[in-house]
Amino acid sequence: MTYPKLSLLIDGEWIESGRPTRTVRNPATGDVLGDLPMASKEDIGRAIDAADRAFAQWKRVSPLERARVLARISSAIRTGAEVLASVLTMEQGKTLREARAEIEATADTFEWMAEEGKRVYGRIVSPRLAGVEQLVLYEPVGPVGAFSPWNYPAVLAARKVATALAAGCTVVLKPAEETPGILVAIAKLCLEVGLPNGVFNVVFGDPAQISEHLISSPKIRKITFTGSVPVGRHLSALAGAAMKKITLELGGHSAVIVDRDVDVTRFVELAAAAKFRNAGQICHAPTRFFVHNEVYDDVVRQFSDRAAGLRLGNGLIPETQMGPLLNERRMAAMRDMTADAVGKGAKVVTGGSAAEVHPGGHFWRPTVIAEADGDMEAMRSEVFGPIALFSRFNTVGEAIDAANRVELGLGSYAFTDSVKTMHEIQERIEAGFVSFNAFSSPPPEMPFAGIKDSGLGCEMGMEGLLEHFNVKSVLRSAT
Repeated sequence: MTYPKLSLLIDGEWIESGRPTRTVRNPATGDVLGDLPMASKEDIGRAIDAADRAFAQWKRVSPLERARVLARISSAIRTGAEVLASVLTMEQGKTLREARAEIEATADTFEWMAEEGKRVYGRIVSPRLAGVEQLVLYEPVGPVGAFSPWNYPAVLAARKVATALAAGCTVVLKPAEETPGILVAIAKLCLEVGLPNGVFNVVFGDPAQISEHLISSPKIRKITFTGSVPVGRHLSALAGAAMKKITLELGGHSAVIVDRDVDVTRFVELAAAAKFRNAGQICHAPTRFFVHNEVYDDVVRQFSDRAAGLRLGNGLIPETQMGPLLNERRMAAMRDMTADAVGKGAKVVTGGSAAEVHPGGHFWRPTVIAEADGDMEAMRSEVFGPIALFSRFNTVGEAIDAANRVELGLGSYAFTDSVKTMHEIQERIEAGFVSFNAFSSPPPEMPFAGIKDSGLGCEMGMEGLLEHFNVKSVLRSAT
């Protein structure tokens, strides 16, 4: 399996050398994958200038022709799916099965945005006076500065890039330096299928330098970021000072409400798969499980048995069911949260420690913590790892109150056969989405948005596409 040569992409030019570098490693083994060139201030400026020049032409390309380019990108991603999935697993750690699913979702995102970009219609508004025409037009906002994370580096970048391109905007993307190879590989496919030079630029480097340069440049007209709440707050302040549109998809701490009428065996099968996917490194991973007291013991027992039986290992090995955490910082966070929970009276049913899978790897055992309460750090802050926390409730209202107690509001889940209970949860839960009786998240045709500290604006769906336009009102009177 070949890992791509790491490069910057600026105005169609691949820059591989002559820059300081950062080592990229496989989180399962510690093996070196490559050396990543880090952009200079001059490189960032060139990328901005390239996006600005390309925007003058790209915005004039018809939505139909832009759609054809995006469709070709989607097709190329599907054709190269096995190679792309291997790259993703090598640098991020997730299993090949999970990587294939992410690559498919990436292709889906480009495909759907290709079609939706043709459907930005504007409006004709009936006038108050004779001889007057009133129009509402949507115009591409301009070059976009995009920041994507390491946990789902392909699909989360695709949400930003595909949407911007479909809207007629150009992009300067800063992916995570931990997982650069997958975006280099996808960017190469974009150029190969005919995306014009400068429309899509990729830079790596010091996050603070890149973000401040992009946001302060008058040529960049919109910012989109997926990452932590503190960084999101900082970027929001910078964008506000520069009067720029910004979309933020930040942290989550998803609650799962499990009512007494649940099919325990089916629920546990679904819940364990969702919780430990990508080693729990998902912003909307189910983490805080609020279970009705009548089925609590059975749920915890079955869930713990399934968690304890998961096979940890290198994601490239077919038998592996859960890969590593990305780095030692995530391992330290798991240790601290587990110790805090135990110190405050919780019980570790299974896991709770590192696993010796490979000397250079970062593996944490799937962990189940019972009798968790709201005072524990893991119940208040995003876990972003393979820890599941279980609490009891007696009434659904009590469970909803507990679920809403955090300042994050991205995803939520509930399992019940009662339509009345579904409506109560749907109306009261404080989250950007709620999924009933399945661990589903919004597909490209639906908006993905957080509330409270989980974000501003939304990605995907027509709603996410429209965030890439300025609105212009036109009033024409007869002479």
